[in-house]
Amino acid sequence: MSSTTVSGVALLGLCLVLAALLAGCLGGQAPPARLAGVEVRNYEGKPLSSVNDFRENSIAGPQHVDIATYRLAVHGLVGEPKTYTYDQVLAGFPHYQKVVTLSCVEGWDATILWEGVKVSDLVAASGADPRANTVVFTAVDGYTSSEPLDYLTANNILLAYRMNNITMPAERGYPFELVAEDKWGYKWVKWVTDINLTDDPSYRGYWESRGYTNSGDLNQSFLGE
Repeated sequence: MSSTTVSGVALLGLCLVLAALLAGCLGGQAPPARLAGVEVRNYEGKPLSSVNDFRENSIAGPQHVDIATYRLAVHGLVGEPKTYTYDQVLAGFPHYQKVVTLSCVEGWDATILWEGVKVSDLVAASGADPRANTVVFTAVDGYTSSEPLDYLTANNILLAYRMNNITMPAERGYPFELVAEDKWGYKWVKWVTDINLTDDPSYRGYWESRGYTNSGDLNQSFLGE
C-alpha cells in the first residue's frame, strides 16, 4: 500500500471520528423552537397601527380555521378552477408588501403593513373568462362581498396573510384577508375561502344587501346607492 493511500485512509478515519463526536454533541437535542414574530410599528419612517387596533365586528365572531383542512377555491368563469392549501398559496405565488389603511364605517381606522399575494395572480393561474367582470369573495363564516375584476387587477389588491411582519391573528382574518384599499372596511373580507368570478356586477354581499353601497368607495358615503 502506498503512502498516499495510507494518508487517505487516515484522513477518512479522522473525518469519521470527528463526525461521530459531532453527532454525540448534538445527539438528543431538539431542533430550536421557533418564536413568534415581532410586530413592527414603524415602516419607512412612518408609524403603523397595532394589529390590536381593531374592533371586533364580524357577523359570527372570530373564526379559528384549521389550517390542515383549509382550502382556498378559485372558480366560476375561469378556464381551470383550482383549489389550494394554505401552503400552496404561499409557495406558489410571489409575495408583496403594501401599507394600507382600513377605514371602518364605525369611525375608526388602522394603518397596517400588509403582506400577501395578488388576487390577480390567483385569477391568472385559473384563466379568467372574457365574460368575467366581478369577483365574489366568501368567508369561512359565510360573509360575502364583491369587487370589480378591473379594480382588483389595476390596484394590485392583496390577499394578505401577514400584518406588520407577523402572521395574521385569527381574529384579524387568518389565513387570508382581502386588503380592499380605498374601500370601506365592509369590503375587506376576512377568512377568505372562496374566490368566484362572475359576470354579475349587481351582486350584493352581506352588508350591501342591507343598504350599504355596492362600490364601497371611501370618497363616498357607505349608505344608499
